Formats: sequence, structure tokens, C-alpha cells
Amino acid sequence: MPFISVRITRDGVTREQKAQVIKEITDTMERVLHKDPKLTHIVIEEVDTDNWGYSGITTTEYRKQLSESKP
Repeated sequence: MPFISVRITRDGVTREQKAQVIKEITDTMERVLHKDPKLTHIVIEEVDTDNWGYSGITTTEYRKQLSESKP
């Protein structure tokens, strides 16, 4: 029974997009590894950007710095 955990930042991902990710990962597991879709479990965890660090700072701060550096 495959269990797949996907972590993404919480920033506007729609219900439809998450459903598509679940479907496509399930299809890939079936096609490549011959896993039964009825036994494939996928969890999408959405993490607030204040709780996701990158390059020594939060993703919130990192994105803020990126937007300030654009002309």
C-alpha cells in the first residue's frame, strides 16, 4: 500500500489543483510501479510560509525580499 506525502506552501492552491495532483500521482504509481490505485494513499500537507524556511529565512521573508528586488 503506497503512502505518499506531498508538502507545499499554503498560498492559493485550489481544491481542483490538489485533486489533479492526487490523480496524477496515483496514475504515475499505477503506470510506473503497477500499484493498485485503490490502495494508494496521498496526503497533501499545506504549510504556512512562516513555517517554511529557505536560505536561512522564512519563505514569507524570502518572497518579500524577491518582490522588493524586482524593478
